[in-house]
Amino acid sequence: MISKKILYLLIALGFSVQLYPQKTKVVHLSGTDAANTVEWDFYCTDGQNSKKWSKIAVPSNWELQGFGTYNYGHDWKNKDKKLGLEHGLYKHTFTVPENWKGKTINIVFDGSMTDTKVKINGKSAGTTHQGGFTRFKYDISKLLKYGQTNLLEVDVAKQSENESINRAERQADFWIFGGIYRPVFLEILPKIHVTRAAIDAKADGALKVLIAVNNPKLNYSVTVHLYDLKGNKIHTEHLGYLKKGNSEEIFSTKFNNIKSWNPEWPTLYDITFELKHENSVLHEVTKRIGFRTIELRQHDGFYINEEKVIFKGVNRHSFWPETGRSLSEENHLEDIRLMKEMNMNAVRMSHYVPDKRFLELCDSLGIFVLNEVTGWQDGYDTLVGPKMIKEVVLKDENHPSVIIWAHGNEGGWNFANEKWIHYWDIQKRPVIYPWLLRNGVDTSHYPEYNYATGRLVSGIDPFMATELLHGLYDGGLGAGLDEYWRNYQTSPLFAGGFLWAFSDEAVLRTDKPGHVLDGDGHHAPDGILGPHREKEASFYTIKEVWSPVQISPVTINKEWNGTLILNNKFIYTNLSQCSFNWKTLKTEIGSNEKQIVGTGHILGPDTAPGTASKIKLDCRKALQDADIFEFTAKDHNGKELYTWSWPIVQPDKKATELLRLISNTAKEISIKELDGTISASANGVQIVFNKKDGTLHSVKNSKGEISITGGAVPAGSTAQITDTKWGKDEDGNFRFEILGDNYPERIIWKFHRTGLLQIEASPLQKKMEGIDYIGISFDYPEDKCIGVRWMGRGPYRVWRNRIKGSNFGVWEKQYNNTVTGETFNNLIYPEFKGYHGNLYWARLKTTETPFTIISETPNLYFQLFRPKEPEHASSKVSPLFPMGNLSFLYEIPAIGTKFKEPSKLGPKSQKGFYSGRPGDENYPIKLWLDFRAEN
Repeated sequence: MISKKILYLLIALGFSVQLYPQKTKVVHLSGTDAANTVEWDFYCTDGQNSKKWSKIAVPSNWELQGFGTYNYGHDWKNKDKKLGLEHGLYKHTFTVPENWKGKTINIVFDGSMTDTKVKINGKSAGTTHQGGFTRFKYDISKLLKYGQTNLLEVDVAKQSENESINRAERQADFWIFGGIYRPVFLEILPKIHVTRAAIDAKADGALKVLIAVNNPKLNYSVTVHLYDLKGNKIHTEHLGYLKKGNSEEIFSTKFNNIKSWNPEWPTLYDITFELKHENSVLHEVTKRIGFRTIELRQHDGFYINEEKVIFKGVNRHSFWPETGRSLSEENHLEDIRLMKEMNMNAVRMSHYVPDKRFLELCDSLGIFVLNEVTGWQDGYDTLVGPKMIKEVVLKDENHPSVIIWAHGNEGGWNFANEKWIHYWDIQKRPVIYPWLLRNGVDTSHYPEYNYATGRLVSGIDPFMATELLHGLYDGGLGAGLDEYWRNYQTSPLFAGGFLWAFSDEAVLRTDKPGHVLDGDGHHAPDGILGPHREKEASFYTIKEVWSPVQISPVTINKEWNGTLILNNKFIYTNLSQCSFNWKTLKTEIGSNEKQIVGTGHILGPDTAPGTASKIKLDCRKALQDADIFEFTAKDHNGKELYTWSWPIVQPDKKATELLRLISNTAKEISIKELDGTISASANGVQIVFNKKDGTLHSVKNSKGEISITGGAVPAGSTAQITDTKWGKDEDGNFRFEILGDNYPERIIWKFHRTGLLQIEASPLQKKMEGIDYIGISFDYPEDKCIGVRWMGRGPYRVWRNRIKGSNFGVWEKQYNNTVTGETFNNLIYPEFKGYHGNLYWARLKTTETPFTIISETPNLYFQLFRPKEPEHASSKVSPLFPMGNLSFLYEIPAIGTKFKEPSKLGPKSQKGFYSGRPGDENYPIKLWLDFRAEN
């Protein structure tokens, strides 16, 4: 019981007496996220739908609601672009219960772009808040009418009166929006309350907590309770006292039997602090935390819980096409799930702090976070910078996922402000400067492949590119990643990298007819994913390269003994905690039917992180009647890490199946010569050749014409025809031979009595350098092609430096004209056109009769038409294609990034080279073309 003397004292001091625990209560005035909004009154001063009161969803960016002016951050440099200088005026009424009187009521804005003035019942709530990405609050207890309706008025200016904010936030390489785009809520606190509970929870269970109170006029005690997420109490302890006159105090303790937090095992706890006076609990605060220890060891690297970390990360903007930077729960969940699916363990917040909910999900699902103070390529001044830093740290300080602070980006910093990060952060997390070698970390952006020579080899600091392989359209990202990763991992100083960027930032233009999606030319289509998270090819390349289980190179055929070497690239997980499956498949030429011949399941071997183990699969019998072997690795949650696949047989063996099936359909061949052509007909197929050069003139079957023409012609070389000859061979098949003075020196057509057409182009013999592509080509009208089914690598197209992620199998896709990173309103993946790897056979579905092409040549690339180039593409991301649109090639080109030509991205990104010796038994290009009407 509280004595009368103390009771009178508290009343005299103006305090209400709380006999029961008082928890913080939150009441939203806006919606909780972009999917759950509340309408407020709204007036826009300029641009779309301006100068009239209407309604707007809150939270939102007003441009996406049809107001104001759209701007990309570079627009300020363009005198022809109108810069949005509008204000948004908001009004909203709300009721406050009578029984809230005597409590502390804060109004909290999680994000408002950018200068924001707040009034309650016509009176200012406080000074104008500046900066568009941080949480801010006002104590409005004395401005409220309790038991009555209250009026909230907010004036949001799109541009700031502080020029350093405009330079840091508004003149950046991203879309510039306006509005209250994150939730607005009331925070109801007891009269005496905890204003801050900053927690430093170490992996060994050690706990340090800073407790701050709003009114230090009494002695307060602090008690801690720790719970697991099932609500089981693990520990209770009295931590100590906040003595009268002290507004804050640091307490320490240690918990036993704690499970640490990491991205592979993201164990979380609920921790509650009770602020007491005598026996009364005045305020109870609960936080969700994880125990983990962060170290940046000089000249070594980052260690989390005593384990050295290599970050496999990506740069993520808070962005959705229809809602801008105002996001939903599902937006956050989807982004993190996609990162985890790509086997990423880290994300960089580019270039501002994210929603609170995003970090909560990173905590629970397991992702390392580099949290960034805004500043694209210019920093805050020393007036607003310390305020921004305080707001960043205090909002996000207790998230276990946040392990590094990034202070601006590419020059977007003010070194004088750095001291405030550790002033506020009791964890003293590492502070990096993305782009610089500073504070013991080299974060240089967009290194070339050989950059390691200057930094990793001769340097002594951990190297971690906070922007790596800048994507643009279909370039970068997956292209070159495998070699970069293999090369950089040879150094003990390699700390990982963060790809630029997660998704294309194409925004819905409510100000344009048709409400199109706009990526601002080549500025925003940088993603691994499309704007609605459509998976581009690089998604799967990254997934394979960054899989925490890697398989040492192996040849799989019918004689394989079943041995695989598994390399454990996890940081905290033993492979014994994983599981593995395999299966063998039998296929039929031209069909997408696959028969499962054999399957198997094994538990993971005892293999610690950073080591390898040999396993042996009992699959020898299952290999004998199969074409494809698949192997799947799953983590301890059953999530697929990757599924690898290999051909069991070579293409020439698969081609013999076709010959066996139709060998009994042979007919006599009839030959007919005209002035410039010669035709051969058998079994319902007529082939007409050009006498002069041996190219196809026309093809017909019993159902009509097939429009393949113009082949075979050299692709990647120039050859003059020196001789042609034709006639029947000893088996009665028609044979047409073409000789040339360069590759291919010999092409032999053979039209079989079965109606099959065979072509053989002589193998590479002469030395060749600087090859973009080399092989043979044909023409077929693109407008007559409606789909393709094929056996080979797929389902996505490949480049020379992006083979991984395309698995061997039987695939099918319909014709589309997707231009990666540009045709946002009609993105269909996989793209139809481009290069495809390791062709065995392909069946083209057409408006005419479908036809089938079968390869006997190992590792042959297949070009399926020529993709349309994006409007703003440069040569770096515009690889060359042969003149023909159906090509069969030994070599194809690599693709570059936004800033780097392919030649800067490593050995596999170089142009091709061939050198042989007399007597080499190289592989010619050997194809079968099946034009039969019933094929």
